[in-house]
Amino acid sequence: MSSKSEEKLPVHVVIFPFPAQGHMNCMLNLAHLFCLSDFHVTFIVSEFTHRLLLRNTSVPATFAAYPGFQFRAIPDGLPDDHPRSGAKGADVVPAVTTNMVPLFKKMMADEDLLASPHRRPVTCFVADGFFSFAPDFAEENGIPLVYFRTPSASYFWAMISFIQAQQIPIQGKSMDELVKGIPGMEGFLRGRDLPGFFRSDDVNVRLFQSLTAAIRQTARAQAVIFNTFEDLEGPILSIMLQKLPRIFTIGPIHEHQKSRLIENKSEASIVAGNFWAEDRSCIDWLNAQPLRSVIYVSFGSITVVTREQLMEFWHGLVNSSHRFLWVMRPDSITGGDQISAELMEGTKEKGYLVKWAPQEEVLNHPAVGGFLTHSGWNSTLESIVAGVPMICWPYFGDQTINSRFVSEVWKIGLDIKDSCDRLIIEKAVREVMEVRKDEFLERADGMAKMAKKAVERGGSSYANLDALIGYIKSLIIT
Repeated sequence: MSSKSEEKLPVHVVIFPFPAQGHMNCMLNLAHLFCLSDFHVTFIVSEFTHRLLLRNTSVPATFAAYPGFQFRAIPDGLPDDHPRSGAKGADVVPAVTTNMVPLFKKMMADEDLLASPHRRPVTCFVADGFFSFAPDFAEENGIPLVYFRTPSASYFWAMISFIQAQQIPIQGKSMDELVKGIPGMEGFLRGRDLPGFFRSDDVNVRLFQSLTAAIRQTARAQAVIFNTFEDLEGPILSIMLQKLPRIFTIGPIHEHQKSRLIENKSEASIVAGNFWAEDRSCIDWLNAQPLRSVIYVSFGSITVVTREQLMEFWHGLVNSSHRFLWVMRPDSITGGDQISAELMEGTKEKGYLVKWAPQEEVLNHPAVGGFLTHSGWNSTLESIVAGVPMICWPYFGDQTINSRFVSEVWKIGLDIKDSCDRLIIEKAVREVMEVRKDEFLERADGMAKMAKKAVERGGSSYANLDALIGYIKSLIIT
């Protein structure tokens, strides 16, 4: 039973994302939506990512407007100079498991589930879908668990279906052979569209084991949140409802955040948890370019490329004769970040390079006509909302499935996975920016309208967020 003083306190939600930018961004958006509903929110971050947020974003200032919000920073155990990207990105998984999770559990125990005179004990634990420890922890502490699966629903469904069918590994089979045993995807998903770890003979790889363990635990949660919308992944979501007890699709969450801020007449800033400082000079450059003339190139926050791959992309872009804006993170090139003089000189006429860009603003700029992307789910949704066709070069994880859906299901772009050849890149750029430009733009515009409608009053995601908020409020024990 709660005390009389507790009964007057708002809902208290703890949100614990995996400390990677793609996971952090959408879970920060969720935290903002909860704050707009007058929830108290405790947001768990690694000390490393917290420092990046303080240095490079307006996130702390935005949440300062909500007295019920608090960050709790926990060390991840890795040295500050660890890259936490590319091949080294996998090191974050054991670091979180062996350092952050035990410290989180200790904090929750020492502070009696973070209760205080002004904050009720935790009402609900919203855990990243990557965390397999969450169900046991929630049950031991009597806290309802809601998982947030940050990748696409289609990726989750493919993973759980493929694992249950015990078809791992797929080594030795044709990569172009259609995959069986994934309801709803039998006619178009190929071996090469599955995540790279399915191609390995070693099913004991640490990352693969972590992913499969977490996926198997998902059904133990009281509910699951997906950053998607019904018009985008409706057929897959309908099938998934047979496996999961309660699903809330509230995406595209970055657009949903904007919609609710406008509705509430809030002056709060949009939350964008970038780990790098944005170079806004690219907006000035875009302002000087013709309508739909620029292809935006960005491979996200983790992808790394070799120097050979870098030069293939560069030659393909330059040879296409189209203007391009290229985001090249300092840590994105294997073996160092020195860009050759040849590349710099050849970029001056048609291209512009930055270390990081305000991606949503870039994608919504009228000069941008295409997006060469790694097909991360956040980037995919941002491109869909902006109505920008995509050329997909996936790197790992859900990206290989997302790219297939972009090209074969939603038909709003091309998929060039498993290739990095200047001729293929040049052809793809010309295809999107010239040959099939009108066709792709028309379909992308239609998809953008559906995405925006979903998060407005009367839309499916709007209603689902209201239902999620109502469900969490119902968990308060009185």
